[in-house]
Amino acid sequence: MTNILVLYHSSHGSVENMALEFYDSITSQGGNAILRTFEKRKAQDVVVTKQDLINCDGLAFGSPTRFGMMASQAKAFWESTSDLWLKGQLIDKPACVFSSSSSMHGGNEATLLNLSLPLLHHGMMLLGVPYDVPELLTTTTGGTPYGATHVAGSNNDATLSNTEVKICRAAALRLLNIAEKLS
Repeated sequence: MTNILVLYHSSHGSVENMALEFYDSITSQGGNAILRTFEKRKAQDVVVTKQDLINCDGLAFGSPTRFGMMASQAKAFWESTSDLWLKGQLIDKPACVFSSSSSMHGGNEATLLNLSLPLLHHGMMLLGVPYDVPELLTTTTGGTPYGATHVAGSNNDATLSNTEVKICRAAALRLLNIAEKLS
Protein backbone atom coordinates (compact mmCIF):
# COMPACT_ATOMS: atom_id res chain seq x y z
CA MET A 1 0.00 0.00 0.00
CA THR A 2 1.26 3.46 -0.91
CA ASN A 3 1.77 5.77 2.08
CA ILE A 4 0.99 9.44 1.48
CA LEU A 5 1.80 11.90 4.25
CA VAL A 6 -0.70 14.79 4.35
CA LEU A 7 1.14 17.39 6.41
CA TYR A 8 -0.41 20.75 7.22
CA HIS A 9 -0.80 23.72 9.51
CA SER A 10 -4.20 25.42 9.77
CA SER A 11 -5.17 28.53 11.71
CA HIS A 12 -8.85 28.98 10.82
CA GLY A 13 -9.77 25.59 9.36
CA SER A 14 -9.34 26.23 5.63
CA VAL A 15 -6.07 24.35 5.21
CA GLU A 16 -7.35 21.60 7.49
CA ASN A 17 -10.40 21.19 5.23
CA MET A 18 -8.09 20.99 2.22
CA ALA A 19 -5.95 18.38 4.01
CA LEU A 20 -9.09 16.35 4.71
CA GLU A 21 -10.00 16.45 1.01
CA PHE A 22 -6.52 15.13 0.20
CA TYR A 23 -6.89 12.45 2.89
CA ASP A 24 -10.34 11.33 1.69
CA SER A 25 -9.30 11.26 -1.96
CA ILE A 26 -6.22 9.17 -1.26
CA THR A 27 -7.99 6.67 0.98
CA SER A 28 -10.96 6.34 -1.38
CA GLN A 29 -8.52 5.21 -4.09
CA GLY A 30 -6.85 2.60 -1.89
CA GLY A 31 -3.89 4.64 -0.70
CA ASN A 32 -2.85 4.94 2.92
CA ALA A 33 -3.12 8.61 3.90
CA ILE A 34 -1.35 9.68 7.09
CA LEU A 35 -2.63 12.99 8.47
CA ARG A 36 -0.13 15.05 10.48
CA THR A 37 0.15 18.61 11.80
CA PHE A 38 3.07 20.69 13.04
CA GLU A 39 1.56 21.32 16.46
CA LYS A 40 -1.24 19.83 18.51
CA ARG A 41 -4.21 22.24 18.32
CA LYS A 42 -7.06 19.73 18.63
CA ALA A 43 -7.36 16.44 20.52
CA GLN A 44 -7.21 14.36 17.32
CA ASP A 45 -4.11 16.11 15.94
CA VAL A 46 -0.97 14.01 15.59
CA VAL A 47 2.28 15.96 15.38
CA VAL A 48 4.61 15.05 12.52
CA THR A 49 7.96 13.38 13.12
CA LYS A 50 10.92 13.14 10.80
CA GLN A 51 10.26 9.39 10.69
CA ASP A 52 6.88 10.16 9.07
CA LEU A 53 8.77 11.86 6.22
CA ILE A 54 11.22 8.99 5.88
CA ASN A 55 8.43 6.38 5.79
CA CYS A 56 6.13 8.12 3.30
CA ASP A 57 6.02 7.37 -0.43
CA GLY A 58 4.68 10.85 -1.20
CA LEU A 59 3.94 14.13 0.54
CA ALA A 60 1.08 16.65 0.36
CA PHE A 61 2.18 19.76 2.29
CA GLY A 62 -0.12 22.68 3.15
CA SER A 63 0.03 25.94 5.05
CA PRO A 64 -1.95 29.17 5.20
CA THR A 65 -0.24 32.11 3.61
CA ARG A 66 1.69 34.41 5.89
CA PHE A 67 2.68 37.39 3.76
CA GLY A 68 3.43 35.06 0.85
CA MET A 69 5.29 32.56 3.00
CA MET A 70 4.53 29.40 4.98
CA ALA A 71 3.44 29.56 8.61
CA SER A 72 6.28 29.74 11.14
CA GLN A 73 5.30 26.34 12.58
CA ALA A 74 5.97 24.69 9.22
CA LYS A 75 9.20 26.61 8.67
CA ALA A 76 10.52 25.63 12.10
CA PHE A 77 9.91 21.96 11.34
CA TRP A 78 11.65 22.08 7.96
CA GLU A 79 14.62 23.85 9.56
CA SER A 80 15.02 20.79 11.78
CA THR A 81 15.39 18.36 8.85
CA SER A 82 19.04 18.99 7.89
CA ASP A 83 19.95 15.48 9.04
CA LEU A 84 17.50 14.02 6.50
CA TRP A 85 18.90 16.32 3.83
CA LEU A 86 22.49 15.27 4.59
CA LYS A 87 21.51 11.59 4.16
CA GLY A 88 19.33 12.25 1.08
CA GLN A 89 16.40 10.47 2.70
CA LEU A 90 13.67 12.33 0.79
CA ILE A 91 15.27 12.30 -2.65
CA ASP A 92 12.89 11.30 -5.49
CA LYS A 93 9.74 11.25 -3.36
CA PRO A 94 6.84 12.99 -5.14
CA ALA A 95 5.25 15.94 -3.38
CA CYS A 96 2.60 18.61 -3.88
CA VAL A 97 1.67 21.77 -1.99
CA PHE A 98 -1.55 23.56 -1.04
CA SER A 99 -2.45 26.85 0.64
CA SER A 100 -5.18 29.26 1.69
CA SER A 101 -5.39 33.04 1.93
CA SER A 102 -8.01 35.62 2.80
CA SER A 103 -8.16 37.21 -0.65
CA MET A 104 -7.79 36.20 -4.27
CA HIS A 105 -4.49 38.06 -4.49
CA GLY A 106 -3.46 37.40 -0.90
CA GLY A 107 -0.26 35.51 -1.65
CA ASN A 108 -1.37 31.94 -2.39
CA GLU A 109 0.92 31.48 -5.40
CA ALA A 110 3.90 33.00 -3.57
CA THR A 111 3.17 30.74 -0.60
CA LEU A 112 2.99 27.66 -2.83
CA LEU A 113 6.39 28.54 -4.25
CA ASN A 114 7.70 29.12 -0.70
CA LEU A 115 6.32 25.74 0.41
CA SER A 116 8.13 24.15 -2.52
CA LEU A 117 11.61 25.36 -1.56
CA PRO A 118 12.43 22.91 1.26
CA LEU A 119 10.98 20.07 -0.81
CA LEU A 120 13.20 20.93 -3.76
CA HIS A 121 16.25 21.23 -1.47
CA HIS A 122 15.47 17.72 -0.23
CA GLY A 123 15.43 16.43 -3.81
CA MET A 124 11.71 15.73 -3.86
CA MET A 125 9.80 15.75 -7.15
CA LEU A 126 7.30 18.59 -7.14
CA LEU A 127 3.91 18.00 -8.76
CA GLY A 128 1.60 20.82 -9.78
CA VAL A 129 -1.97 20.78 -11.00
CA PRO A 130 -2.00 20.22 -14.77
CA TYR A 131 -4.43 22.00 -17.06
CA ASP A 132 -6.25 18.75 -17.85
CA VAL A 133 -8.11 19.53 -14.60
CA PRO A 134 -10.95 21.58 -16.17
CA GLU A 135 -11.70 23.52 -12.98
CA LEU A 136 -8.28 25.14 -13.18
CA LEU A 137 -9.38 27.06 -16.26
CA THR A 138 -12.72 28.20 -14.85
CA THR A 139 -12.06 28.87 -11.17
CA THR A 140 -13.19 32.15 -9.67
CA THR A 141 -12.01 31.07 -6.22
CA GLY A 142 -8.89 29.02 -5.46
CA GLY A 143 -6.72 26.80 -7.62
CA THR A 144 -3.43 27.33 -9.45
CA PRO A 145 -1.05 25.24 -11.56
CA TYR A 146 1.39 25.42 -8.61
CA GLY A 147 -1.05 23.65 -6.29
CA ALA A 148 -4.50 23.63 -4.77
CA THR A 149 -5.59 26.81 -3.01
CA HIS A 150 -8.57 28.23 -1.13
CA VAL A 151 -9.76 31.82 -0.87
CA ALA A 152 -11.34 32.25 2.57
CA GLY A 153 -12.44 35.87 2.30
CA SER A 154 -12.21 38.53 4.97
CA ASN A 155 -14.40 36.45 7.30
CA ASN A 156 -12.03 33.43 7.09
CA ASP A 157 -14.72 31.12 5.69
CA ALA A 158 -13.20 27.63 5.82
CA THR A 159 -15.84 26.17 3.48
CA LEU A 160 -14.22 25.07 0.23
CA SER A 161 -15.98 25.86 -3.05
CA ASN A 162 -16.90 22.94 -5.32
CA THR A 163 -14.10 24.02 -7.64
CA GLU A 164 -11.56 24.10 -4.82
CA VAL A 165 -12.65 20.62 -3.70
CA LYS A 166 -12.25 19.22 -7.22
CA ILE A 167 -8.79 20.75 -7.57
CA CYS A 168 -7.73 19.32 -4.17
CA ARG A 169 -9.00 15.90 -5.20
CA ALA A 170 -7.25 16.05 -8.58
CA ALA A 171 -3.95 17.03 -6.92
CA ALA A 172 -4.31 14.23 -4.35
CA LEU A 173 -5.03 11.59 -6.98
CA ARG A 174 -2.13 12.73 -9.14
CA LEU A 175 0.20 12.48 -6.14
CA LEU A 176 -1.08 9.00 -5.28
CA ASN A 177 -0.79 7.84 -8.90
CA ILE A 178 2.81 9.05 -9.25
CA ALA A 179 3.79 7.65 -5.84
CA GLU A 180 2.34 4.25 -6.80
CA LYS A 181 4.28 4.25 -10.06
CA LEU A 182 7.51 5.06 -8.23
CA SER A 183 7.04 2.60 -5.36
